[in-house]
Amino acid sequence: MLGLVKKLFGDPNEREVKKMFKRVEKINALEAQVATLTDEELKEKTVEFRARLERGETLDDILDDAFSVVREASKRVLGMRHFDVQLIGGMVLQEGRISEMKTGEGKTLVATLATYLNALAGKGVHVVTVNEYLAERDSRIMGELYNFLGLSVGLNVNGLTAESKREAYACDITYGTNNEFGFDYLRDNMVLYKEQMVQRPLHFAIIDEVDSILIDEARTPLIISGSANKSTELYYICSHFVKRMEVEKDFTVDEKLKIVSLSDDGVSKIEKAFNVDNLYDTAHVTLNHHITSALKAEVLFKRDVDYVVQDGEVVIVDEFTGRLMVGRRYSDGLHQSIEAKEGLKVQSESMTLATITLQNYFRMYEKLSGMTGTAKTEEEEFKKIYGLDVVVIPTNRPILREDVADAIYKTEEAKYRAVVKEIVERHKKGQPMLVGTISIENSERLSRMLKQKGVPHSVLNAKQHEREAEIVARAGQYGAVTIATNMAGRGTDIQLGPGVPDAGGLHIIGTERHESRRIDNQLRGRAGRQGDPGSSQFFLSMQDELMRRFGADNIMNMMDRLGMEEDMPIESKMVSRAVESAQKRVEGSNFDARKGVLQYDDVMNKQREVIYKQRKEILESDDLQDIVKGMVYSVIERTVAAYCPKEQIPEEWDLQSLFEVCTSLFLFEDAITVSDLNGKEAEEIEEMLKGIADRQLVQRKEEIGEMMSEFEKVIVLRAVDSKWMDHIDAMEQLRQGIHLRAYAQTDPLREYQFEGYDMFLGMVESIEEEVALYIMKSEVSQNLQRQEVINQENLQTSGPSDVPTEAPAAKDNKNRAQRRADKKKNK
Repeated sequence: MLGLVKKLFGDPNEREVKKMFKRVEKINALEAQVATLTDEELKEKTVEFRARLERGETLDDILDDAFSVVREASKRVLGMRHFDVQLIGGMVLQEGRISEMKTGEGKTLVATLATYLNALAGKGVHVVTVNEYLAERDSRIMGELYNFLGLSVGLNVNGLTAESKREAYACDITYGTNNEFGFDYLRDNMVLYKEQMVQRPLHFAIIDEVDSILIDEARTPLIISGSANKSTELYYICSHFVKRMEVEKDFTVDEKLKIVSLSDDGVSKIEKAFNVDNLYDTAHVTLNHHITSALKAEVLFKRDVDYVVQDGEVVIVDEFTGRLMVGRRYSDGLHQSIEAKEGLKVQSESMTLATITLQNYFRMYEKLSGMTGTAKTEEEEFKKIYGLDVVVIPTNRPILREDVADAIYKTEEAKYRAVVKEIVERHKKGQPMLVGTISIENSERLSRMLKQKGVPHSVLNAKQHEREAEIVARAGQYGAVTIATNMAGRGTDIQLGPGVPDAGGLHIIGTERHESRRIDNQLRGRAGRQGDPGSSQFFLSMQDELMRRFGADNIMNMMDRLGMEEDMPIESKMVSRAVESAQKRVEGSNFDARKGVLQYDDVMNKQREVIYKQRKEILESDDLQDIVKGMVYSVIERTVAAYCPKEQIPEEWDLQSLFEVCTSLFLFEDAITVSDLNGKEAEEIEEMLKGIADRQLVQRKEEIGEMMSEFEKVIVLRAVDSKWMDHIDAMEQLRQGIHLRAYAQTDPLREYQFEGYDMFLGMVESIEEEVALYIMKSEVSQNLQRQEVINQENLQTSGPSDVPTEAPAAKDNKNRAQRRADKKKNK
């Protein structure tokens, strides 16, 4: 159908590119004129452009001139001239879209065009990369170009002081990783003084490898946490116990959804061993949770695949890139269960203090754009979630790479034997090879087999990531054999050495299909850059995880009936279609999972925006009198409504309890008596209490003097921070258990929205009550200081697991006055 539409109306992508080529001609026409400028005159163009913007011209008005200046400056400073297709890539970025450019087309140089143009506005441009090595490299090399044109460049990486980060963000252009930008946003909303904030308002971001950051990592929220100080002994006990449990008999495993479920026999075994009557009683929620977590650690998470053990610690391996995610921990006790499984010291559990998904963080930018070699397959997701469409940019030179049909084998052993045979034969010709594997375990297995054959080679996986740049730089040399996990030197160029083009160029061997077609395409794209010769081929087996999970049994049975030999490759369109079908199904499933994370985080996001906005107002305000008075008034209105309900006659009102609550919450001693409340309408009682509160606030200001404003900030900030942190924890518990509502034929998401809203209102009421209490009742010390709710030095930054876990229902956040009223009624 799509092909028919393209025939009738033409390819919309081609139309876009043709339109941009007309503008490229205008930029090319300026090249000779700009080339006559001296270095000083070229630098002065930045001042001229900024003046034009101040006079009302737009970025689009000055684009042609600005791009021609960047191209000329790049020739002089970097010795690189932007190709015409790179200018198109820059235009796409300027329009707030995704530029898909094949590997080796120079995306880093493309980014300089839109970065320079947008930096002229003086609001800051963030260039986001997938790791700190690329951020440091690009800021250093491209920084020479920007500095030449009079712009400042900052580098934002982990471990910098707040002052250094503030300086980096104050620059015209700031390079850094997606995680660091996101964590800085969260940390900024935990500071006690506005001067401690490091970020400016989020203006424009260019995301390199945009599919990796906005798609692959979108299921992993950024989390800042602190220690919860819980006992770790139960983790060891449960880990030891589950080793004696039997799969199918005591529990079942769903590999696709990564869920373990206890059977009746398993439940009975646990109850007997731990001497409990009913495992599902609320008194045993902790035991139930620890057993489930220990089972997941035991059967679903594999060493050297999902994680490695390094220096006595469990370090997560990124499933998409194969990189070690140092400092990240699985959430909800799973990380501790893995530590217990491996016999390591179990670290204490943590409490979430601040969290946000990358999806919601990057959607806060005024303008967003990105670059990658593989985005078109995920265009629907980019459009729906980020409002970004994808423009495919043609290559500067035709692609000469030959993509050979997949070779599919019956068993994994046969596949690896065929891979080794292929490597040995091509190595004899001197052709360099990059061999992609999907896990550290497989890369080391292949390495052992090649050693037995006497083939010299390098291994690039998370265990050797420090040597990544060095290994990748040699991967294109004559006779080089490089085995790599999915990280495969992404973002670094593989240059062909002398004699390599005559040997056929770089050959790519994939040893397994990834869940996502994009990852396969990225591996292929390592070869055939800028018109270089090259080739690629995938070797698969019916025992590969992707095929095993998605219906390879029927094909295996057919092969057995036909009596096919293990070492005979299968060339079948049916099998190839099955592989692609499986990939599409997994991609769709992952999209749904990411969409689900976003839908739930959208609930928290609205609440986060309210709290962070209020917090910023508190930090920036010199006088909180109106804010505090508003909170006290809210407490009075709710309390009066609880004890003097409109549906009751005044004689039935509980004025004694109203008096007690008001006295305990905000009234000075002897401010009123119960008789003062008698004979009045609810509105009159409310007005009387507000009048008393006004007089008390004035009195407090007179008592405390010039410290009153700081005193109010200390009280309000502490209340907001502590209640917000408790609320995040409560919302997470609600989130973990909400899926069970589906059994009652209700929509878990809607239930989460409704209950989350009620809990948020309860939290706001709780903040107001605490502020009223401490403003009116607490003593003021001379050394008044704002205090962190939790020690910032002990904070951890992490991305939790997306594995579903069970948790008890969330706490009831009904306000204190209402609870007292309910209790009184029930008597």
